[in-house]
Amino acid sequence: MNKAFLKMGHRGAMAYVAENTLESIEKALRFGIDGVEVDVHLCKSGELVVFHDFTLDRMTDGHGAISKRSLKELKLLKVNGKYSIPTLDEVLDLVGKNHVVNIELKGKNTASKTCETIQYYIKTKGWKYSNFLVSSFQHHELEDLYKRDKTIPLGVLTKANVVEAIEFAETIHAVAIHPNFALLTYENVKYAQALCYKVITWTVNDKETIERMINYGVDGIISDNPDQL
Repeated sequence: MNKAFLKMGHRGAMAYVAENTLESIEKALRFGIDGVEVDVHLCKSGELVVFHDFTLDRMTDGHGAISKRSLKELKLLKVNGKYSIPTLDEVLDLVGKNHVVNIELKGKNTASKTCETIQYYIKTKGWKYSNFLVSSFQHHELEDLYKRDKTIPLGVLTKANVVEAIEFAETIHAVAIHPNFALLTYENVKYAQALCYKVITWTVNDKETIERMINYGVDGIISDNPDQL
């Protein structure tokens, strides 16, 4: 997380390949970006799976809550009729330690297993804390993760208010705030940075908005079209 400007693929390269799949992440990496943002849920059998929605209905041939299915059951389903739901471990093994992985804690009770996974990859696979950035809209998940390991870089997601995000970020010593691009102005970007927070914005997809965010001086952009970065 020490690069001057982070170019990140949103759920891989979801403008091109089904979101949060290994194939989408592989596509994003081929664009030469710095890393990817993915979402995690805890499935019934205890593994972290990479998937955005709380339910399976929109993206798969399955139905109901993803948290109520075991990994074995989830692996039988198809995303958009052809792809598998990956585990976080599968994503990390694909991405490798030369990139940044932004893990968004989407589902409930994801902090504990995410912390374990990050610590395992640091201790046994040569990864560094700087390879990881954990973000969430759910403050209690970020608080839980902070209690478990205060070294893991944290980012506070917001689509409502930059100042409120900063106020919460202070309580967990987050390194970044992740505002929706529509919230940003040159002034509030500089305000956040003056308080030593990186500003990593989402989801910025068209060239005009990308240019505007760069002119505001943001520290990173998460995009469905990572080739545009």
